Amino acid sequence: MAVDHYENFPVASLLLPRRLRGAVRDIYRYARAADDIADEGNATDAERLARLAAFRAELHRIGAEPGSVPAAAPELAPIFAPLAGTIARHQLPITPFFDLLSAFEQDVTVKRYDDYASLLDYCSRSANPVGRLMLHLYGAAAPDNLAQADAICTGLQLANFWQDVRVDWRKQRIYLPGEDLRRHGVSEEDLAACRLTPAWRALMAFQVERTRALLHSGAPLAHRLPGRVGLELRMVVQGGLRILERIERAGYDVFMNRPELGVRDWAAMAWRTLRTFTHL
Repeated sequence: MAVDHYENFPVASLLLPRRLRGAVRDIYRYARAADDIADEGNATDAERLARLAAFRAELHRIGAEPGSVPAAAPELAPIFAPLAGTIARHQLPITPFFDLLSAFEQDVTVKRYDDYASLLDYCSRSANPVGRLMLHLYGAAAPDNLAQADAICTGLQLANFWQDVRVDWRKQRIYLPGEDLRRHGVSEEDLAACRLTPAWRALMAFQVERTRALLHSGAPLAHRLPGRVGLELRMVVQGGLRILERIERAGYDVFMNRPELGVRDWAAMAWRTLRTFTHL
């Protein structure tokens, strides 16, 4: 599951083949740095977008001159010099990196999602590129695999959103689709007041079940990926499912009790991972 605050990213996991760990670190370093620009600190929106534009310029340079070391500004060289090498060495597509950047730019400018379709579109750029890059690293980027990886990554992203409703509210963000809030009779004032009402529980139960279905739909991918790679993916999926279980067990109170994975959760995830996926 998560490493530090960039959740659901299997950074240099011991389950990953050693030959891929450096590449994963390089991708993670890029994603985390861009995510921090969008989310952390006290910069203005204009300043954040300008810094992300510098990332975009470096990506264009890498795309135009594959394998070259970008002539980046000194502060960007530690990110883009190794990333350029990883992209060239593993013949990674450049589009997922642009997609991630687009999502981080959207984090700066968009604070609400009126419908589920627009939220899925955001996830297609904020989460799915990670899974797609991993499949390219594994040499397993077949269309069926990519589709199921998308389902897993979107499911993990949504699980993180439902886990972090209160955290995101403090950043003036709401990822719960507006259409679902209206349908269940939950207002932004209810979120601000942390009202744990029957309407709130019904709303969250709906989100949890829909997210669980996404994770289930992508889970067969772990059967097809061999060895430690498949094991890694099983553990990642189990982490997302476990977060959803914790939300349910808390009675959907994510206001006062942010669901987090403890030692017992990790033990349960490991046990489930070692069993067949027919139990998912």
